[in-house]
Amino acid sequence: MEIKIPVRFFVITFLWSWFFWIVPLVLSSIGIISQDNVYWSRIGLPLLMIGSYGPIVGAFISLYSLDGKGSIKNYLKKYLSLNFGLKIWLSIFLVIGLSNIIAWILPEFFGENRLPTYLPSIYLFFPYLLIQIFIGGGAEEIGWRGYIMPFLEKKFGIIIGSLFLGVIWAIWHIPLWFIPGSSQTYAPFFGFLLQSIGLSYFFSWIIEASGKRLLSGLFVHGTVNSFNSLFPILIMNNDSKQIRYWLYCILLFIIGIIVVIIREYKSKKNGI
Repeated sequence: MEIKIPVRFFVITFLWSWFFWIVPLVLSSIGIISQDNVYWSRIGLPLLMIGSYGPIVGAFISLYSLDGKGSIKNYLKKYLSLNFGLKIWLSIFLVIGLSNIIAWILPEFFGENRLPTYLPSIYLFFPYLLIQIFIGGGAEEIGWRGYIMPFLEKKFGIIIGSLFLGVIWAIWHIPLWFIPGSSQTYAPFFGFLLQSIGLSYFFSWIIEASGKRLLSGLFVHGTVNSFNSLFPILIMNNDSKQIRYWLYCILLFIIGIIVVIIREYKSKKNGI
């Protein structure tokens, strides 16, 4: 039976996010708001946050329009379990944490200055982690890996499905490169693309290996964002070569490739 992909998810996700992300860009370009005035914190930043919920809006509207009343509630019930298993918890914190630490420290052996943590205190890491999981980037996974990923993997297979989503995920972020003050303005896009593909493979495996407990996707995404603040790998300077960032992106890409190859091998071995 042919698997139909709910294209409306992508249409709604992009329309929602790009509208709210482009508005502050337009307002900045015509001088209504700027990064150094009160209107940026009152208007620009909230609009950026609202725009990041595009994947959630896309998933909810697709669910409701395709599966009817009660579908959103039933879908959210899949997020109630934290019983991921020890392997998943260790994989989330060790793989992501070590990747950050290696990319953060290794360049110091070649003359790079250490980047100070972006968090005011290490004790704020876990509160910040919870914010990133449920309000920040982690919430995107309700739409990306939680909703649309199963369609893509059934349609195209594990390798191509995750690759496709990784590329789309990177493209979805493009407006942020043109908004002053966003971290993307300092990041090489090709590096970000490698990172997105690697993380797409890794996130998909995390959800699958956790027994399809979708909350694991939110946790791993939130963990990535949180470690990036604890052990920074991006220099907020357009003149930087971003050695740490490139190293980090390449590490995640390699990890993702290894994970998806092993997953594909096991899938074929089990006849799935």
